[in-house]
Amino acid sequence: MDPYVIEGARVILPLGVEDVSVRVEGGKITGLDSPRDGARVIDGRGRILAPAIIDIHGDAFERQLMPRPGVDFPLHAALLETDRQLAANGIATAYHALTLSWEPGLRSVAMGNAVLDGLLALAPRLTVENRLQLRWETFCFEALPLIERALAGPLLPSIAFNDHTSMAVLHPSTAMQDRPFDHDPAFPVVDMTSAGFAAKMADRGKRSGLSQSDFVALIGSIWQRRPKVQGVMDQVAALGRAAGAPMLSHDDSRSETRRHYHDLGAKISEFPMNIQAAQTARELGDWIIFGAPNAARGGSHLGSPGAGDMIERGLCDILASDYFYPAMLSAMARLLAQGRGTLAQLWPLISTNPARALGLHDRGAIILGHRADLVLLDWPEGEAPAARLTLVAGRPAYQATPYPL
Repeated sequence: MDPYVIEGARVILPLGVEDVSVRVEGGKITGLDSPRDGARVIDGRGRILAPAIIDIHGDAFERQLMPRPGVDFPLHAALLETDRQLAANGIATAYHALTLSWEPGLRSVAMGNAVLDGLLALAPRLTVENRLQLRWETFCFEALPLIERALAGPLLPSIAFNDHTSMAVLHPSTAMQDRPFDHDPAFPVVDMTSAGFAAKMADRGKRSGLSQSDFVALIGSIWQRRPKVQGVMDQVAALGRAAGAPMLSHDDSRSETRRHYHDLGAKISEFPMNIQAAQTARELGDWIIFGAPNAARGGSHLGSPGAGDMIERGLCDILASDYFYPAMLSAMARLLAQGRGTLAQLWPLISTNPARALGLHDRGAIILGHRADLVLLDWPEGEAPAARLTLVAGRPAYQATPYPL
């Protein structure tokens, strides 16, 4: 594209918000308050120009794949719609939290392979950078070939160690946030023959296309794999380290849990479920993620720590869309209104910090030489922000107003 300059906007820079022009050429930021030199002008008056959002973990794409339990939608149409939603919410880089589970259906390895193939096939038509977070269920040994294939692909994925199996069979007398390390020999297990456990598994059975009784039988058989899980985790961690993939652990509940995954090479703690786990992550120098819906709503729907409070404690570095893409902008608005920080202090939670944690050193901030991933926001004071123009490597991914591009 020909060079252009965005003028008149308030710009979120690394050291503050300033009124400067931003020049884009060859897909990169090439000037701040530099001469126009014949470049086209985009009028940003009354807007805020920010680094485009980097979503480190989002599974809202599942809603396009399966809008209702048991209702599948054509894969390519679902992925194209997801891409449009990302761009419209100012997200230029997205890591789709692709659950690789022993469950059939939506979160199966077969679906994982289909999504990977779909993203590769659609790459020329996608407007934002769609990457994968391999949200690996640690009891799913069948996922290893897919993990290896994804790691060898054109866009390096991240790997998240996810153990919803142990959480599913946790005895109801222990809260999820208080559960011991998942591989503790004394881990409290529910009676899998009880009516209460069967009722708890009903929704997961629907998502998997199984009857309640068949799902209960399946998870019971999978639980027998437990003695072998750590060995397979070691294999996956070795694959991730060899590829240089960023690695995360999901829903840490103990200091022991965080230290265990840190030692495997997972230097990102995703949604720690209590302050103890988050404090251990901070002591280890690890990145800490909380959900943007948590911040936007003013608290966790699961009873985990509030993201706003954790930000003030210095125990949250990154916000993720989790299950709702619009939550990223809504979280910024609420945190700003609550006085949790200035705009320049808060915006890195969804741009600069995820870029650093994921090793994406070419984006996440408005500085010379960075990729021109930018979002021009309509954001009246005290109101909800909305993306008006999302740029990915300088090209328009979303335009709500006819800017001259």
